[in-house]
Amino acid sequence: MPTATQHIHDEVRELVRRRGLDPLKDPRGTRLLIDEVIGHYEERVATSALPPLLDRGDAARYVFDQVAGFGQLQQFLDDPGVEELWVNEPGRVFVARGGRSELTTVVLGADEIRDLVERMLKPSGRRLDLSSPFVDALLPDGSRLHAVIPDITREHLSLNVRKFVVAANSLDDLVARATLPARAARFLEASVAAGLNIIVSGGTQAGKTTMLGTLVNSIPPQERVVTCEEVFELRPNLPDVVAMQTRQPNLEGHGEIRLRRLVKEALRMRPSRIIVGEVRQEESLDLLIALNSGLPGMCSVHANSAREAVTKLCTLPLLAGENVTAQFVVPTVAASVDLIVQMGLEADGTRRVREIVAVPGRVEGGVVETADIFTTSDGALLRAEGFPPHADRFARCGHHLPDLLST
Repeated sequence: MPTATQHIHDEVRELVRRRGLDPLKDPRGTRLLIDEVIGHYEERVATSALPPLLDRGDAARYVFDQVAGFGQLQQFLDDPGVEELWVNEPGRVFVARGGRSELTTVVLGADEIRDLVERMLKPSGRRLDLSSPFVDALLPDGSRLHAVIPDITREHLSLNVRKFVVAANSLDDLVARATLPARAARFLEASVAAGLNIIVSGGTQAGKTTMLGTLVNSIPPQERVVTCEEVFELRPNLPDVVAMQTRQPNLEGHGEIRLRRLVKEALRMRPSRIIVGEVRQEESLDLLIALNSGLPGMCSVHANSAREAVTKLCTLPLLAGENVTAQFVVPTVAASVDLIVQMGLEADGTRRVREIVAVPGRVEGGVVETADIFTTSDGALLRAEGFPPHADRFARCGHHLPDLLST
């Protein structure tokens, strides 16, 4: 026999259909409708065989999550302690808290998972079908959705939602969270002001996007910033920003906009800075060429160390074509990249800066030289002996480099 909550849920869905209400676009109207239906239900219970409503608040929350939210997953999206959630198959729903994963008690049917993904994709206009078995999209709350369907996966649709939960808008916020010490933060802040080209590297969930976002917010407010991302994740708190994201091909296979195209178009938009959310493929060549032309910029890259990040930046541009050689790329990386900020996810789930490495601009034996500015020793980020390039740029911004690194 249907419960009181199920009766209310069915009635709300029918009224949503009749009134042409879009719950995703009008959550306030949806809540008012739910309250109206619950009120009418409570009036009818006393004179009918309807089951009694035991908890009005729980019923309202459940119906709203089902109609205007994302069903049983909504509780995790609303939970500020949950950083990420993923569904491997019906009955296998996981969440991550504090960098550690746990299996939840939520059980979803295969049809329910497909319906949830369709609802999640609706605001972005992106699709998931046999011609596009992978999808990246942004949810209304800023969380990032990634989904894959069979036969790319073995049997079941795979769903992953990465939430933007770290409210860090500045390097001071990261200092407060012990992500890096104050001295390193002041150095990075001065490096951004001086126009150094900065690469944020690290593994998955190491905090690269958060660090990149705080560095972007350190850019002087008079500069014009253009960002290029797979999906919008950066949230620059600056007055002059143009944000662009990639686009999937349409059903006919046309209209795709790749990250490389965005980087090229950004150069036509009079940027003072160019920011690429993450370089993975041949777009790295276009970014390097832009940086080498004197346009300051930043990006992130997957790497296990700062040294590996440099190696990767020397390799990825080779994907752009056979005419691109290491003889061109390696010295270009040495001349274009100034700093590498390496992030790491610790065993206790915290994110920390593990090293800050300078690229002085020299190449020896086909290898880009690096210099350690800050390194981790006994769990603490400490000053090393290296210095960044372009001391004159720091001086023009009012920073005396030796004093900046010694205080």
